[in-house]
Amino acid sequence: FVFFFLSLFLSLIVFLSFSSLFSSLSSPKLFCFFFSFRFFLVSMDKYTKIEKLGEGTFGIVYKARNRETDEVVALKRIRLESQAEGVPCIAIREIAILKELKHPNIVRLYDVIHTGKKLTLVFEFLHQDLKKYIDDCRGELSLPTIKSFLYQLLKGVAYCHKNHILHRDLKPQNLLIDRRGELKLADFGLARTYGIPLRFLSHEVVTLWYRAPDILLGNRQYGAAIDLWSVGCIFGEMSTGYPLFMGSSVVDQLVRIFKCLGTPTEAQFPGLSHLPDHSILEDIPSYPGKPLHSICTSLDGNALNLLRQMLRHDPRQRITAQEAMSHKFFT
Repeated sequence: FVFFFLSLFLSLIVFLSFSSLFSSLSSPKLFCFFFSFRFFLVSMDKYTKIEKLGEGTFGIVYKARNRETDEVVALKRIRLESQAEGVPCIAIREIAILKELKHPNIVRLYDVIHTGKKLTLVFEFLHQDLKKYIDDCRGELSLPTIKSFLYQLLKGVAYCHKNHILHRDLKPQNLLIDRRGELKLADFGLARTYGIPLRFLSHEVVTLWYRAPDILLGNRQYGAAIDLWSVGCIFGEMSTGYPLFMGSSVVDQLVRIFKCLGTPTEAQFPGLSHLPDHSILEDIPSYPGKPLHSICTSLDGNALNLLRQMLRHDPRQRITAQEAMSHKFFT
């Protein structure tokens, strides 16, 4: 017990001493120093692997079982390529943010285990992601199902924005669903804090198919509207069974968006001509757009109205997550 409380006391000293650095979420070495005290008491022996679920750029995801509680969990094992580089910033952000965000529609982070050249994040286990759910349904989601998933997504996003967090990588693969139909936001590796005045942030965020036009054109002073465009793309995908805008490059992505929604003018999107990569538009023809109901044929009038408000070219005109939850589509 003395050893236990001593370790926690040391952790607190480290955290308070370096809180300004830690809050920036940009110091891997500091992160390793702090978490080596805080989480060394948690051992991988606490969990038994059941099966491998997938593999990505940063590591492997396993289905596992907590030996103490018998609860099924997900282990996200991150490779640490070199001790000198420390923990990747993408992992630091995800851990720090998820330790703060507690909401029914955000995946829970249970433990962080740092052993040797591996960092393991222990999450609650959900059975599938929204992409697989859509594929299994062959794109034939009922309107009540779409409404339920969209509302839960908006609740999670609204909570993030209320706490000044941008997810910045919303897509069906990052939305997890359990057998009861509960949806939760996951994968906060690209998430960042934001505030007023807006900071300059990277525009190399959000998977291409879910990236807003202003971000594609180099906007680096953005806020919550970046996530609402992605929500709109997911909304449309649930209704059609396939992504709305499947571009192969930034230019192709813009072309596909403009063919559907029309090419914006300076009058429609004040400040458009001042975006860093506005010159891209010189090589793109002007498109009139087409009615959304010709694309999302299963959506009713209220649903289409909400979708249009999410897919505004000008981020200042996009509906907020909180406003969207009060839209008549949900009444």
